[in-house]
Amino acid sequence: MKNLTLYATAFLLVVLDQITKMMIKGFSLFGFDHQGMYIGESFNVLGDFLRITFVENPGMAFGVEFGTGKIFLTLFSLIASFGLIYYLHIIKDAHRYVRIGIMLILAGAFGNFIDRMFYGVIYGNSPLFYGLVVDFIQVDIPDITFNSITYTHWPVFNVADSCVSIGMVFLLFFNKFIPMPYQDTIAPHTSEQDKTTIPNE
Repeated sequence: MKNLTLYATAFLLVVLDQITKMMIKGFSLFGFDHQGMYIGESFNVLGDFLRITFVENPGMAFGVEFGTGKIFLTLFSLIASFGLIYYLHIIKDAHRYVRIGIMLILAGAFGNFIDRMFYGVIYGNSPLFYGLVVDFIQVDIPDITFNSITYTHWPVFNVADSCVSIGMVFLLFFNKFIPMPYQDTIAPHTSEQDKTTIPNE
């Protein structure tokens, strides 16, 4: 699989991520207004197992809070995206599933970066760099109680979060194929036939 195909796939995943988020949040474009959902609105897709639930978060994937320094998180997402593009370029001959994993993480990182960077300005509720990430996929899990808090479902997520998670799974399963630093510059082992003996003087 060529890198051009991977870049194109990453682009399409980012487009899918943004389309789904705008369908949830609503938009006005070329005279067409789509109302979207209100914060907290939810409806069943597959019974209680899979629901569409509109939430927004200021932090990382799956609603993890980052605390202060939101601008640094936004900039990190951008830098990480360019870093992954460069890394994908230099490992162009690596195992295809390693490159697919990197491509998925790239798509997810850039998808959520767009929310953080631009959504505040587009929707008029915060300045550049301070937009909220749109999450909407809610999956039911068996109730888990931890530190007196009961979790009834997996943290609400989006397409970009899914890309990052699946990409990480790819890298975990195929970690032995991930190129090591300077791997291609290591000198090959010298065979017995290549060895020369310096005679004693």
